Amino acid sequence: MPIDAATALAAEPRTGEISWTSKDVQLYHLGIGAGSNPEKQNPATDPDELRYTLESRLHVLPSFATVAGSGSPGVISGLSMPGIEVDLARVLHGGQSLTLHRPLPATGTATATNRIAAVYDKGKAAVLVMRTEVADAQGPLWTNDAQIFVRGEGGWGGDRGPSARLEPPTGEPDRTVERPIREDQALLYRLSGDWNPLHADPEFAKVAGFERPILHGLCTYGMTLKAVVDTLLGGDVTRVRSYVTRFAGVVYPGETLRIRMWHGPESTRVAVSAVERDDAPVLADTIVEHS
Repeated sequence: MPIDAATALAAEPRTGEISWTSKDVQLYHLGIGAGSNPEKQNPATDPDELRYTLESRLHVLPSFATVAGSGSPGVISGLSMPGIEVDLARVLHGGQSLTLHRPLPATGTATATNRIAAVYDKGKAAVLVMRTEVADAQGPLWTNDAQIFVRGEGGWGGDRGPSARLEPPTGEPDRTVERPIREDQALLYRLSGDWNPLHADPEFAKVAGFERPILHGLCTYGMTLKAVVDTLLGGDVTRVRSYVTRFAGVVYPGETLRIRMWHGPESTRVAVSAVERDDAPVLADTIVEHS
């Protein structure tokens, strides 16, 4: 069987050193649309955008943690773990959670520890949970969980795992914003390290069942968090405590994200859809916990 759950769960964690610079942070921010906020008259030079793009006043959006230190996300690195041998064309990123232990520095060196934390049997698919824990000399920085959905690899009678579905938010959202996606957004975002050809190669995308290359789920993830921080948290990236989402649908470059937010004192519920496809769901069960 391509996925040996027992082997994957028993494997020794992989530990290695990662590092990043302010240039990596700036490139990531550009990859998720910094400097192009349509709500700003001159977004490239607006002070609210320069905090993401200018090294002298740089703030690090917490979702940078998903690419820090070479950029290879859990959805890719998890496929090289012991007990896992699957076709990349059958893999989708099912969900992502991030817990911040303290604000991310603009430059840093840290130790990342990766392991398969869970393997679930969903019948027609398998779900792998790839956990990455990162710490530097001062202590823990962040914990990432990537849920990796592998089509056609379920059915061995394993644990189905918990349901990630939440009750939808009630009432009208407190804020709604729209964020256009550039036609070359995926090409720019992949420079932060996610080289999956699904996001650039039309032929590979067709093999995977899509009409054309799709945007990285983690790009949408970052764009959404930036919208929440900028709209509801006064642009203060240090207020974010955790961020979790389920990838409910794909996004194509050139489309527009509609981001609905239900704001509370300690958390914000978010729903994201694709405007041009009748508000087709993109991100669901999304929660940003904050101070």
